[in-house]
Amino acid sequence: MSSGILLLDKPLGLSSNTALQCVRRLFDREKAGHVGSLDPLASGMLPICLGEATKIAGEILALRKCYRFTIVLGARTATGDAEGEVVETAPVPALEGGVIDAVLSALHGTQQQTPPMYSAIKQKGQPLYRLARAGLTVERAARTIELFGLWLLQRHDAALDLKVLCSKGTYVRVLAEDIARALGTVGHVGALRRLYVEPFEAFPMQTLEQLEAARHAEQAIKPIELIPMDRAVLHLPAVDLTAVDAQRIRHGQAAGVRHGMAGRVRLYGPGAEFLGIGAVDAAGEVRPKRLLTVSPGTRQ
Repeated sequence: MSSGILLLDKPLGLSSNTALQCVRRLFDREKAGHVGSLDPLASGMLPICLGEATKIAGEILALRKCYRFTIVLGARTATGDAEGEVVETAPVPALEGGVIDAVLSALHGTQQQTPPMYSAIKQKGQPLYRLARAGLTVERAARTIELFGLWLLQRHDAALDLKVLCSKGTYVRVLAEDIARALGTVGHVGALRRLYVEPFEAFPMQTLEQLEAARHAEQAIKPIELIPMDRAVLHLPAVDLTAVDAQRIRHGQAAGVRHGMAGRVRLYGPGAEFLGIGAVDAAGEVRPKRLLTVSPGTRQ
């Protein structure tokens, strides 16, 4: 399969871009991109789109993410994680389970979150982290995020292990600081692991070591199979096109009439060929939005 999605288990200590370049080298792909950055001090699922799959990276980016993280209480750092210097300390109060549960419950739902200075968001062409390293702080617009689940996994004397299911754009470092503040102290992220990115909760991840072994093995190891591109958009309704309509779609024209459907859809041509993303307008016509050049695949 020349195009598809790889779920990399990014190790600690590597930036997302460095991990991407390793995968590009192993798969000998010029066209590749990762979906959603993970900090060097974070590990876990990093979807990497190879070939034509880069065209649907935005579809994956828009879906929910699940993380496991540890909040170290009593110390706030400049970066919000263990990499930064401590800039504030505070006593850690005795925390009863009911108090913690109440704080976590109150954070469920839609809310506004201000991105941290140590982030890749750009302002006037400059990533915020570069400004932060220069000692500068600038105003950042708050963003709407949503927490679908926030669970306490384990409680320690001065640390909490938690899991969160959240929308795109959520900064766990900011969430950790908010939780610590609500508990009457300060805190920072001591460990962070992305457990999964929807819709790949049940899909296995591959380590760089596994990829290296598969790349260099002559026959002992089964080759790494990429995830078909349409698996990333199974949440969209499917539209099966005739050969004539598929040809019209490929030429950027509207095709057919789909009664009872509206909005974005995934398009398939004859032979279960995944064509890409389309949209059904108010008149019921299907129009192309983002088309791919792929080999026939299995219709899901």
